[in-house]
Amino acid sequence: MPLASPPPKAGDAWTGYRRRVETLVAQYRAIPPGEPVRLAKRTSNLFRPRSRAAAGLDVSGFDGVLAVDPGARTADVAAMTTYEQLVDATLPHGLMPLVVPELKTITLGGAITGLGIESSSWRNGMPHESVLEIEVLTGDGRVVTARPEGEHRDLYFGFPNSYGTLGYALRARIELESVAPWVRLRHVAFGRVSALAEALVAVCADGAYEGEGVDFVDGVWWGPEECTLTLGSWQADPPPVVHSYGAKAVYYHSVRARSEDAVTVRDYLWRWDADWFWCSRAFGVQRPGVRRLVPARWLRSEVYGRVLGWEQRFGGKAALDRLLGQPEREAVVQDVEVPVAHLEVFLERLRGEVGIAPVWICPLRVRDAGRRWSLYDLDPSTLWVNLGIWSSCPRRPGTDPYHHNRWIEAEVDRLGGRKSLYSTAFYDEERFWALYGGPEYRRLRSAYDPDGRLLDLYQKCVLRR
Repeated sequence: MPLASPPPKAGDAWTGYRRRVETLVAQYRAIPPGEPVRLAKRTSNLFRPRSRAAAGLDVSGFDGVLAVDPGARTADVAAMTTYEQLVDATLPHGLMPLVVPELKTITLGGAITGLGIESSSWRNGMPHESVLEIEVLTGDGRVVTARPEGEHRDLYFGFPNSYGTLGYALRARIELESVAPWVRLRHVAFGRVSALAEALVAVCADGAYEGEGVDFVDGVWWGPEECTLTLGSWQADPPPVVHSYGAKAVYYHSVRARSEDAVTVRDYLWRWDADWFWCSRAFGVQRPGVRRLVPARWLRSEVYGRVLGWEQRFGGKAALDRLLGQPEREAVVQDVEVPVAHLEVFLERLRGEVGIAPVWICPLRVRDAGRRWSLYDLDPSTLWVNLGIWSSCPRRPGTDPYHHNRWIEAEVDRLGGRKSLYSTAFYDEERFWALYGGPEYRRLRSAYDPDGRLLDLYQKCVLRR
């Protein structure tokens, strides 16, 4: 069971980590053949319903930052470390991960194996693209270190988007980048999506807008004739006014209300978390009178996730809606990428067919055109736009209960797009494997889980809704 050598002057953190690896491997090998294997995780950032499963491998000890190297701008991180913990460890060094997903309790391992995105993705790609090496407990019980070169390079390039079906991430060494204390925001309003798309192409090509450099780009589509592009720039000098969002104010309200803003780097990274983007509307906590009464520690994405889990189990709100004569609703959870050239037509058709707004907009480019990721192979010559569609809509009487989700999936496919597999998915097997690297996935399964101890990707992401 070879483990990577720790960096010079590594101490007790690495010793403890190695002990935990040995314990986990022993625990894994003690599971009888034929029994299902899964991780026991305390948190999940899935919006979609999840099937309840028995307790799995205990990975609770695999959190924490093992080392930060400010000179090399790297960090060694246990894979169950949340991005909140990771940012807390790197910001004191004036550094942060190249991509910080927007919810605090997303784990590093989850973002690597399940993909992640944020407003730096137009220049840095997805989180897995800044991984230097990753240590994996494979399906056949080995611990291997995968790097872009060497014996396990196939696993390195095949692990992203595998969702724990090739093995479990234990540790990753990642690149970091320098930060400034503040982020200046410009909220640029557009009437037409076509104008926003044109601006996106220009900003992501030039790294600037109207002569000012841009470090972060995302936006919101509010509906017909209204969308906003938010451009963030590092700022070293104290801004005249700095706002804070979360406990008292709702960030996305400011996107419409202000043309300029400034926040601390920490508040910028977590601007979406306190309201789970805008999904906290469903819990009533955006009402000023209610928000004043809610403890700040409850205004967090994982709290809403727990409440949503209770609703999925017990259906209290659904029962109340039926009692009040409200139409049954379909939860729509879709996170998709479409080429920027198709952004306008997709949103226009989404408005007519599904009627959900707002929608998050986040541009994405493959960071290194010379690297191809086996299970999520995006054209590096294309500027992609990630769209976060998280809400619900009335069900049409007599239709499939997943009618709108199926429509989005089909439309994204028609436009040459892709979607994250935490989205509710319906592909038939042939189409699924054509999109998500079927031949290479089967080869990786043979190499790293020949006995099929782990669920395969189709079973986990499509059949187990």
